[in-house]
Amino acid sequence: MSAAKLLFAGTPEFAVASLRALHKAGFVPAAVLTQPDRPAGRGRQVTESPVKQFAVKHDVPVWQPETLKDADIVAQISQAKPYLIIAAAYGLLLPQAVLDIPVRGCVNVHASLLPLWRGAAPIQAAILAGDAETGITLMQMEAGLDSGPVLASAAIEIGAEETAGALHDRLAALGGELLVQKIDELLEGKLESIPQDKALASYARKIRRQDAAIDWSLTAQQISRAIRAYDPAPGASFNLDGEIIKCWQAEPVDGDGGPPGTILSAGKGGIVVACAGGALRLMEIQRPGRRRVTAAEFAGQRKLNDKRLH
Repeated sequence: MSAAKLLFAGTPEFAVASLRALHKAGFVPAAVLTQPDRPAGRGRQVTESPVKQFAVKHDVPVWQPETLKDADIVAQISQAKPYLIIAAAYGLLLPQAVLDIPVRGCVNVHASLLPLWRGAAPIQAAILAGDAETGITLMQMEAGLDSGPVLASAAIEIGAEETAGALHDRLAALGGELLVQKIDELLEGKLESIPQDKALASYARKIRRQDAAIDWSLTAQQISRAIRAYDPAPGASFNLDGEIIKCWQAEPVDGDGGPPGTILSAGKGGIVVACAGGALRLMEIQRPGRRRVTAAEFAGQRKLNDKRLH
């Protein structure tokens, strides 16, 4: 049913993988909905979303409403007469008036195995929780946040040292693969709709910059997971003598002595910091406005033993 009219709603790089997969398979959307152009990066230059950039390059019409609650955009979507709307990390909730338009409804490509980790940051949440696996869920959208029935899913293991950035890329690719694999069944309404077990639901709220401040009262394993979860953004950080320093790589090690946050040793083997449980060896760090360096290199530049990190 490649002739069936589709609309695609998405904004960041994660969504591009699904849009690219659809386009390559011949399921080209009649139009793409994406967030309005906004300032981004250090220069705060107005930037088009990755989804818009892909759509423009491939001559797919782009719609960028500020909200989907406006009667004009609802009418525009209705007039397009889409058979199916596919959403992936769009960033706006679809109101009931939009959900009711397509013949086959609206399907979301979500980066978790629902009902686990509904919400904005499922990839980071899975790493923070120490989950062994995660995956992609194709979910029939309803008015609630990621609460609709599951249509299909695919699982992958989370690597022991995997960062959120690396996991994001693997999940984005998996989302595109699963979507194309199931697109005919989606269009034909042949996929079984399985309600989520609300008792098993968990929520992954949007990541804030302050969430990435390292809490040395946690165990070394928990902090190690946080460093991976906040890579590449916003970057786990700690305060040393009033300077906020980011940590990009660390590993739990045996160690005991001193209050949490105390530097136990600093040298060629890295910087070892006391935690509530065990100790953490910092391996790669970055001062503000500087390049990333090994912790050993940083330790060779200043006296650190017995200092306290916050």
